[in-house]
Amino acid sequence: MQVSVLYFADCPNWRDAGQRLRQALDLVGRPEAEISFVAVETEADAAAVGFAGSPTFTVDGVDLFASAPVCGLTCRVYATPSGLAGVPEVDDLVAALSKVGS
Repeated sequence: MQVSVLYFADCPNWRDAGQRLRQALDLVGRPEAEISFVAVETEADAAAVGFAGSPTFTVDGVDLFASAPVCGLTCRVYATPSGLAGVPEVDDLVAALSKVGS
C-alpha cells in the first residue's frame, strides 16, 4: 500500500494533513503504512499527476476523495461536518481508507 500526501509548499494545510492521515491509518489497523509527502512544484507537475489541489491524499495513486479534476497549484477544500475545511476530519479519512480495496 503506497500512501501519499501531494501538496505544494505554500499550502498551509499539508502538515495537518499528514498528522490526520497518520491517525486514520493507525485507526484502520495500518500503523506500518508509511506516508510519502510529494511536493508538486509546477503547473506541469500538477497536470502530470492529476493534482486536485493541496493536500491530495492518494493510496496506490488513487485519490481518496475523487472529485472533478482541478489541476493546478491551489488549495483544496473538503466537506466536513462543521463545513468546508482545508483538511478532512480523521473520521472522513478513516471512512475513505476503509473503502480502499473493498
